[in-house]
Parts: sequence; structure tokens; C-alpha cells
Amino acid sequence: MLPKHQRLRRSRDISKVYRLGDKAVSRHLVVRVWKSATLEDAALPLAAETGLEASVQKSSRRVGIVVSQKVSKRAVIRNRLKRQVRAIMAQLLPQLQPQVWVVINLRPGAEQCEYGDFLQELKQLFTQLEVFYGHS
Repeated sequence: MLPKHQRLRRSRDISKVYRLGDKAVSRHLVVRVWKSATLEDAALPLAAETGLEASVQKSSRRVGIVVSQKVSKRAVIRNRLKRQVRAIMAQLLPQLQPQVWVVINLRPGAEQCEYGDFLQELKQLFTQLEVFYGHS
């Protein structure tokens, strides 16, 4: 599970990533990444939500996961998919650059996808978007 300070929960934060971020698409996923230009952009929403220190806020990596009803009408399946992607992101988050906000959309057909497939696709998309350490 991702800690609260690493989640994108507000619709305006997700909209910001949609408007300003870069996009990469695979068979089952659409990943949008916004690399905040200033430290304040990444830290301000967190200051209101949590009482974290500024140093923690400034290195914020935040993730939002969106699974629409187009993927599956059943909430049980949508929630299972979100849990799988959340577990993968908890594993990959330390490898991402600081001040990065990520929104992951699952596409129709993702319900047949397994954990390993999600992991492989996310690594490929993050490499393509150059958000892993070692890219600038």
C-alpha cells in the first residue's frame, strides 16, 4: 500500500497531470507523468493534507490510479486491478526521480493482465518517459 503522502487523491491534482504531463501508452496502460518544474509545485498540496516536513514534501513522488467502468463493470475486479498496480508502484517508486507525479489509467482488456505483465509494461513506459534515475 502506498502511504497517504504519496497518493494523488484530488481531482484537481490528477487534472494537472493530465494537462501538463507527458503521456505514454501500452496495450493495457496509459501513463501520464508530470515532472514539476519547481519544488513548491510538488510540495504545496501536501502541506495542506499532511503535516510532513518540508524535506519529505520536496522529494514527493505521487501516484494516482484510475480504473474506469470501461475496464470492468464489476467493482471487485476494478479494485483488484488497482491493488495490483498499487503494489507494483510501491516497488517501483524508489526508482523514480523526485518531484514526479504519475497517473496510471488502465485500459479495457486489462482485467486479463497478470501482475508480471503490469510490471513489465510499467517499467517499459517509465523508461520511455525517462523518469527512472539515470535519465534527465
